[in-house]
Amino acid sequence: MAKLLAVVAAGEASVPGVLAAEALRSAARTRRRAIEVEVRTADGVLNPLDPAQAGAGDALLLVGPASNDDDRFPGLPRASASLEQVLTDAGAVLDGVPAPAEVAAEAPAAAASRRIVAVTSCPTGIAHTFMAAEGLQASAKALGHAIRVETQGSVGARDTLTPEEIAAADLVLIAADRQVELGRFAGKRVFLSGTKPAINDGKALIGRAFAEAAVQGGAATGATAAAAPAEKKAGPYRHLMTGVSFMLPFVVAGGLLIALAFAVGGIDAADPARGGRLAAALFEIGARGAFALIVPALAGYIAFSIADRPGLAPGMVGGMLAAGLGAGFLGGIAAGFIAGYGTDWLNRHIRLPRNLEGLKPVLILPLLGTLLTGLLMVFVVGVPVAAILAGLTDWLRGMQGGSAVLLGLLLGGMMAVDMGGPVNKAAYAFSVGLLASQIYTPMAATMVGGMVPPLAVALATRLFPARFAAEEREAGAAAAVLGLAFITEGAIPFAARDPFRVIPCMVAGAALAGAICMVAGAEFRVPHGGLFVLPIPNAVTHILAVVLALLAGTVLSAVLLGLTKRHSPVAPSAA
Repeated sequence: MAKLLAVVAAGEASVPGVLAAEALRSAARTRRRAIEVEVRTADGVLNPLDPAQAGAGDALLLVGPASNDDDRFPGLPRASASLEQVLTDAGAVLDGVPAPAEVAAEAPAAAASRRIVAVTSCPTGIAHTFMAAEGLQASAKALGHAIRVETQGSVGARDTLTPEEIAAADLVLIAADRQVELGRFAGKRVFLSGTKPAINDGKALIGRAFAEAAVQGGAATGATAAAAPAEKKAGPYRHLMTGVSFMLPFVVAGGLLIALAFAVGGIDAADPARGGRLAAALFEIGARGAFALIVPALAGYIAFSIADRPGLAPGMVGGMLAAGLGAGFLGGIAAGFIAGYGTDWLNRHIRLPRNLEGLKPVLILPLLGTLLTGLLMVFVVGVPVAAILAGLTDWLRGMQGGSAVLLGLLLGGMMAVDMGGPVNKAAYAFSVGLLASQIYTPMAATMVGGMVPPLAVALATRLFPARFAAEEREAGAAAAVLGLAFITEGAIPFAARDPFRVIPCMVAGAALAGAICMVAGAEFRVPHGGLFVLPIPNAVTHILAVVLALLAGTVLSAVLLGLTKRHSPVAPSAA
């Protein structure tokens, strides 16, 4: 079989060169295309190509500067790309290299137009949800496939798929970082993925989906659909993020209502005689209504993610018990996983006659799952977890000096490591969970740290325009708006182009901002909104310290970007 030959001229950038070679090999495997990659670095040549291989090659890809040596392979069709382009989207680079006729002949079905329906969703339902949808739509169009994408965002489902569209689809592609209801896709070929592959390389994801999708089991009208093999890939992280996603509206509503209660009635808002009836009513709704449901919602939807609808009641009851026992969000997480995995185990091991199967999801599983979860929470899990939470609460409230700086550095830095990925979401989930225990300082460090990356790249494009390409400078203004709204993902396009320089700069500034917030004792009572929540009375404390922390982190990251990034070959030379 003919091969694609690639020469990566990395020079001093040996590590990015090796990474680019691996990215090309991975993209070639996805496209079932043979490839040989030579990496030329300042320290030597890795996997050198023999000029005799020219006869076995079908095309030559040159990666790196224009001086890349190509005289060894005369007569081969050739294409070129920069190192940054390969690191950003190796699949797109390979798609631009002409494929041999024999490869196209081997897979005529892959080139045929097919119908795809997709669902995208992320825990917060804001950025990744819509970025994944755009990535899938653009990739499907490039591959010649028809696609309809339903986005399950923070305001609910948009462009909802109809039963007719689902029935006509050749593939159902779920690109989500939380659990998505699959019952309506019974009998269809379903493939599950996170949002990142859809954003970074939608073409490769679609190719994998057609190759690996499994038929979703269960009846279309059943209360619980049997899991398809692909669904088993969902692990504890996705289940936790599903719980956090459904918990967030309760946190937002409760936090803002409590803040408004204090704005109306002052420090005695909870007392109708002193703060007034309106303030007391707002406090009652926020603190004893919305906030009381935070832990049950977290636990219930973790269990729902694992065991589908039969897990919802055991999970919520377990969450209520966790709150009553003082185990807080840690107890809620434990209750959710106990209820989910316990109910799922019962579902798989209880066998009933066919005419009684309908009793399982509405009677037997909720009853036994709730009994199992409740007994374990009361007699085994609740008290120890409550002690752990009490210790954590006392430590967080008593933090001063070095410990506060360390936690702020950690939370702020984590928000910038992968900008919406697992590390970012872990810090965010930790801080949101503490809101239920009336600990608000970590949320301030997390939110301010998360605003730094997009604001920093926006500032850097203005201070150091020669370091950025024209499209990056144009995207700077949009990144600034996203940063003000606490949408860290606004910096992803910049990080994807030059991750080894951009990400460390972002982490440094975000960590500094988080540390300043923690030392100042700044508090955020709401889990989202960025600077747009500052005008809300009592939603944020130490506003001046918050603004200073944000400015310090943004300036530090922007200056570091200006010092470390190389001049863009298409940027103005003097600006």
